[in-house]
Amino acid sequence: MALLSKDQITAADDRAWEDVDVPEWGGTVRVLGMSGTERNAYQASLVVLGPNGNVQRMNMADQLAKLVAKSLVDENFERLYSDKEVKELGRKNGAVLERIGAVAQRLSGLRKEDVEAAAGKSEPSPSDGSTTG
Repeated sequence: MALLSKDQITAADDRAWEDVDVPEWGGTVRVLGMSGTERNAYQASLVVLGPNGNVQRMNMADQLAKLVAKSLVDENFERLYSDKEVKELGRKNGAVLERIGAVAQRLSGLRKEDVEAAAGKSEPSPSDGSTTG
């Protein structure tokens, strides 16, 4: 397989999305997997750093609404909720947010198994290449 160029990588449409039925809200929502930048911002919003730069504590306030807000989009893939509107979204049914959040986690690679695989804690996959010489 040929190596990709910078232009090919930049042009690739690689963000997965899924429409999810939400009967409690009377329709369907579109959930878009977060970009790397959005995912990093979401994860950073969940920690509070101390004066020494170490993690002081986890900030779980509205963590589910933050995730869903970053992932709900309209038909043009524009976010429905801004970061400033997280509390508004957080007032919705927690079970519905959990269901949508599970899709957002899967599409964004945030599930425990996704994180472990990225960290190399899962079974190694076969590779054509070798880094040993």
